Formats: sequence, C-alpha cells, structure tokens
Amino acid sequence: MSNPTTEIIEAAADTPRFVAGFTGPPGAGKTTIARRVVAELTERFGDDAVGYLPMDGFHLATTVLRRLGRTDRRGAPDTFDVDGFVSLLRRAAAPGKEVYAPDFDHRGVGGGVAEPIAAALIIPATAKVLVVEGNYLALDGEWSPVRDLIDRLWFVDVPDDVRRERLSVRHVGAGRSAENARRWIESVDDPNAALIRSCRHRCDVLLDGTS
Repeated sequence: MSNPTTEIIEAAADTPRFVAGFTGPPGAGKTTIARRVVAELTERFGDDAVGYLPMDGFHLATTVLRRLGRTDRRGAPDTFDVDGFVSLLRRAAAPGKEVYAPDFDHRGVGGGVAEPIAAALIIPATAKVLVVEGNYLALDGEWSPVRDLIDRLWFVDVPDDVRRERLSVRHVGAGRSAENARRWIESVDDPNAALIRSCRHRCDVLLDGTS
C-alpha cells in the first residue's frame, strides 16, 4: 500500500515546496490520513517545515447558506467559497511568505452550529511541504484550477457500508437524530460521494482509508 509520508519526503527533496493533496468521498478518512501525515512530517522536520490547508475552512457560513437557500445541502460543491480556496491555495503553494488560512469547527463553538474559522491556521513561509485535503480537489469546472496546483493527489476511499457508518456516527455526534442522519447521508452525502468518485481518474494514487 502507498505510504504517503515516505513518498512526500522523497518528492519534496527536489522542490522548494511540495503540495500533497488528499481527496475522497465524505467519511472515507482523508482528513484523518492528512492530519497523520502532517503530524509525521512535523515530528521529523519541525513545525516550520509543514503547512496544512483543509478545504473545509472554505465552507460558506450558515447565514450565507440560509440567504442562498442551500442549508439543506451543506457540503455540496456550491456551498463552498471556491474562488477563495483557489486564491489562497495559489498563494500557499508558493514558498517565501507566511499565509494565514481558515479552519472549520466541526463541533461548533460551545456546542453550537459548526462554522468556518477565519485565519485559524498558519502556513509557514519556510514550509517545505503543504498538505491539502478536501472533497473536491479533483473536481472539474470551477474547481479545476485546484488540481493544477497539487503536485501529487491521493484518492482515499472505503466501502460504502464503512463510509455510511462513519458518517452516521459523525452526524449523530453533531446533534442529529439517527433517522435525520440517515436521510442526510442518502440525500446529501451519497450524491456528493458519487460525484467525487467520478473524478478519481484525475488523482495519482488510490489509498485505502479503512485502516
């Protein structure tokens, strides 16, 4: 099986900044893998050598989704600030200047609604590696510039029963009832997963997210 950390270390030796991406359907485990890679690289090279950029930080805020009438499909491609993500990724992919990036609070501050948090992450000017992760890194259309900015893209996937179980636990933990979680998975997460899998051919490596 592919060892992303080892591959990144080898590839990063020959470039000022190597951009590694992890994508896949919701619940596949890409965030867990990306954060593990960041931790391993940081342990080996130090905080100033590694940057982390999650696409989730570019979720549209709940107030904006309400205004646009998209609260019932949060997580779909058009519920993100695509242009903002592309612009920041373009700046972050180039070394030499510190970049501040948003993160996403999945649990919600004080148990409230999950929301993006502006300027919560620092991508050091000296970072040798930038790790990017998110659902739509390989998507076409207005998302297509993202793929061009990533040097190596891993597609993380798991069987649907594993993915749905993980999502159910996540949604219930965030305050949904089991029935509401099931309906959300069927109406929102599953269609998004199908769309994301249709772009798998634009990725470099397939990675098993079950472990």
